[in-house]
Amino acid sequence: MPPTTRRAFLASSAIATAGLLTESARGFAANDTLQIGLIGVGGRCKHLLKSFPALPNVKITAVCDVWDQNLNEAKKLADPKAFATKQHEELLARKDVDAVLIATPDHWHVAHTVDACKAGKDVYVEKPLTHDLSEGKAVIEAQNDNKRVVQVGTQQRSMTHILKAYEVLKAGTIGKVHKVHCTWNRNAARAQKGKDKMDPNSVDWKRFLGTAKEQPFDAYRFRQWRWFWDFGGGIFTDLMVHWIDVVHWFLALDHPASAASIGDWFHAKDVWETPDTVQTLMRYPKQEVQVYFEGTFSSNRLGSMVEFMGTEATLYIDRGRYEVIPDRGKKKPEPSSLILGKGEKGLDFYDKPDGELLHLTNWIECIRDRAKKVACPAEAGVSAASAAHLANQSVRSGQVAVWK
Repeated sequence: MPPTTRRAFLASSAIATAGLLTESARGFAANDTLQIGLIGVGGRCKHLLKSFPALPNVKITAVCDVWDQNLNEAKKLADPKAFATKQHEELLARKDVDAVLIATPDHWHVAHTVDACKAGKDVYVEKPLTHDLSEGKAVIEAQNDNKRVVQVGTQQRSMTHILKAYEVLKAGTIGKVHKVHCTWNRNAARAQKGKDKMDPNSVDWKRFLGTAKEQPFDAYRFRQWRWFWDFGGGIFTDLMVHWIDVVHWFLALDHPASAASIGDWFHAKDVWETPDTVQTLMRYPKQEVQVYFEGTFSSNRLGSMVEFMGTEATLYIDRGRYEVIPDRGKKKPEPSSLILGKGEKGLDFYDKPDGELLHLTNWIECIRDRAKKVACPAEAGVSAASAAHLANQSVRSGQVAVWK
């Protein structure tokens, strides 16, 4: 057996018993050092790492990535002495890893989460949780059967103003909601091929592919994987999933009964597989709700926001504010708002609140106190992703996609 294959085999075998080696099931006292492993240390992970200095008694002890450059940069950001590997099985087999942060491409999320749960590790995993509708059952069972704390990275569930907006809606302030409008619009040319120069020998391309179909190394696909069906799901899974998660949470929805979508390529034709401009209309007939989403890279009109249109008023929410806007001709409720962040409406990122820090803090608190519940467990992550997958089924088939 070649050395690399042998290491992977031994590490995989160790996963089965790693749960016996971890003490995380008992929880961690506030002064216990929580040891974190990073799986996938690209741009999103590096962004999340900015919050780590504010997390008390948390230490990064291991990093994993298929690209040499990411591994080297991660060690500098974390700890030069941190264990480094290109094989996640080796990281999960370690006794000095209590929990993992997973920020790999979408098609690896469920596999990495399931393996981590079986290894007795708690998990923070980036959205979308699933890459396909069929994956939902396995990841929920892995979380529950292994009694793991799994937090899906839809950080809006931890944003303070959105929690307040939830209370406003649940109090009946805006009346009955039948229609919701979500947007994520950016005015930015994103399909610029040719900038991603890299040495193929520095990447474990076969491991990156995982269960995706075999294909030759492509630096652009490796760096811009979100826009290719084998690895991501385009605007619906990358952006819409944030707001549809809020919609499902606020209105107690699970998945749409149907989705009717359109998609076009105005900037990325013959470069991206996924459309750069999309719209979808999702129906939830049992709850008497319609949800409409639009996303593009051709205009930033409205930016990123969600509007719950009630019979009495509209509740507008973005990442830094909420506003209650009485319906035309209505005198009640009184207009009101809570604005935390600075800047124009609909910004992708405000200075306040720090959603990533709040969401990571919630995860860490739940690891230390096993009785507490995370803001976004696997069940919620599967639910939000299901809407994005149904929307993509429709855009790819050109037909209305129906839940089966």
